[in-house]
Amino acid sequence: MKKQTQKKLIISFLAVFLLSLFVGQATPAKAAPAIDINAKNAILIDADTGKILYEKNADQAAPIASMSKMMTEYLVLEAIDEGSITWETETQIDEFLHSFSANANSSGVGLRLNHNYTVKELYYAMAIYSDNATTMALARLISGSEGEFVKRMNEKAAELGLPDYHFVNSSGLPNSMLGENRPAGTDLDAENMLSAESVALLAYSLIRDYPEVLDVSSIPQFEFYGEKLNNWNWMLKHDPSESPLYASFYYEGLDGLKTGTTTAAGYCFTGTAEKNGTRLISVVMGASSEPERFNETRKLLDHGFNHFEQIEVYPEGYQLKGNKELKVVKGKEKEVQISTKAPVKLIVEKGVDKSAFKAEYVLDEKVVSKDQEITAPFKKGTNVGHMVISYDGEDLGYVTGNDDQLQVPLVTDTAVEKTNWFVLMMRGIGGFFSDIWSSVANTVKGWF
Repeated sequence: MKKQTQKKLIISFLAVFLLSLFVGQATPAKAAPAIDINAKNAILIDADTGKILYEKNADQAAPIASMSKMMTEYLVLEAIDEGSITWETETQIDEFLHSFSANANSSGVGLRLNHNYTVKELYYAMAIYSDNATTMALARLISGSEGEFVKRMNEKAAELGLPDYHFVNSSGLPNSMLGENRPAGTDLDAENMLSAESVALLAYSLIRDYPEVLDVSSIPQFEFYGEKLNNWNWMLKHDPSESPLYASFYYEGLDGLKTGTTTAAGYCFTGTAEKNGTRLISVVMGASSEPERFNETRKLLDHGFNHFEQIEVYPEGYQLKGNKELKVVKGKEKEVQISTKAPVKLIVEKGVDKSAFKAEYVLDEKVVSKDQEITAPFKKGTNVGHMVISYDGEDLGYVTGNDDQLQVPLVTDTAVEKTNWFVLMMRGIGGFFSDIWSSVANTVKGWF
């Protein structure tokens, strides 16, 4: 009896040992290590898809200071694109903007009265040196008053789908600094408030819709009427002989986007960098010092580039098994093959198992019937729906609101012409006799 018990114990031990070996071999790739960002709010996203790779209190609205200027930049570039202004459009400033620009505490470039400034000059001063007076001048030029421009800022935020936003001025300064000159309809103690998620979506939209924004944000230094002005973004490639402190923060591939600092906001920075074809966007809000906002940005970007990669989950022309074709009504061919119009590329943690992704077809009811039939004639590449991809695992979602799904169009692989009336008639006759034969056969079967 004791021997049998010993045998059972030995067998059980071996079984557990072998199972542990098997489980060890089947263990998936290690997840990206956790990082701690020394800021109140932070987020890291993929610039191509809006996929969230890291977040810390990203849904909490907070002051964003001069990162607000990204919305002003968007509306300036939109106005140029629509033709209401050009880069060479000229405007002048009033006494308030003149005195405000002379104040070094407000990143002033020293604008002059009775002088014509082009949109390009004002935009460069705003985007590179974060000048507040030039920002307000652009807002007034586009909308007639800064109050009307602020309305447009909030309208555009809604159009872009920002989840949390409240714009009260074009520059990002506390309204208390503007006093009686604050935009009409805004409170004296108000400040622009967005969540890190909203800031990331704003940056994502700005780069997507107006990629030329990076041509300016990547300039480390520019000359404004004889004076050399440094970009407040220390992570650009500054000249070490002129800016030794800035040069020590250089980050390869980084070309934007916007800094921001106020007492309430702390030190903020929206950064973006591209390496090996992958662009990331980071947002740091509420850092305790100027160096810290750049150090934390470096940690975020390194985390993204070192532990994530873009992979092709499904190739172009992919077909789900059992769903490769549709029936064709009134066509010269009775079936047509369908497949994905483009490859599905996603940014994921390195080493992820592709089996964690699932796909399903969603057919367009306006084109394809419930019986999965499409009526001829139609061209090659006719859109018949889309393929939805989902991820069976932990996922932070997308700032674009796509959650854990991605869609790719489904199209017909070939064209099908409509057949002539004679063929249709013969098919109808054939179908008629086929129905009769089936009825007769069923009747005969019923006799036995």
